[in-house]
Amino acid sequence: MKPLHTFAAVALWGAAALAPAWAQQQLVPAQSEIVFVSRQMGVPVEGRFRTFNAKVAFDPAKPAASQIAFTVDVASATLGVRETDAELPKPVWFNTARFPQATFQSSSVKATGPGKFEVAGKLTIKGVSSDVVVPVTLAQPSGPSGVTTATGAFPIKRLTFKIGENEWADTSMVADEVQVRFKIALTGVGKI
Repeated sequence: MKPLHTFAAVALWGAAALAPAWAQQQLVPAQSEIVFVSRQMGVPVEGRFRTFNAKVAFDPAKPAASQIAFTVDVASATLGVRETDAELPKPVWFNTARFPQATFQSSSVKATGPGKFEVAGKLTIKGVSSDVVVPVTLAQPSGPSGVTTATGAFPIKRLTFKIGENEWADTSMVADEVQVRFKIALTGVGKI
């Protein structure tokens, strides 16, 4: 009779061997970015989040079975100006002391064309959740890099998430609509 720990090790090895390759996808942070563009008095202002993570289980052959989750460290937001960056963590903007992370959790993924997908899910910022639909385009290099790039953009309404409260709720100063753009590099994605 085999000891229990040997049986458990064999069972875990067997499960890992049977797991599809796409379940082992990893984010490549150095090749990834999340950018947001707001308009202040009509002028576009670009910012970015420097720290984020993703858990992705994506099968291009079966997109409906996919799961995608993002966690963004909102304290890592920067507009590239020290004085402005010092304001972003405050309660009227991201309130990072109370809400240190923004999250996205997919609820469905569907193909919309060759290399194109639509990811629906819940975006949560400052404790407020809202449904979003994100168009995503995947690109795979022909070389041996093994990195798949997912790109896309979608709008959000900042006031829905209470970003820019009180006197900053005036949309003539800072527009309500914010464009979110992303480039996410992943390893382990199956052939598109």
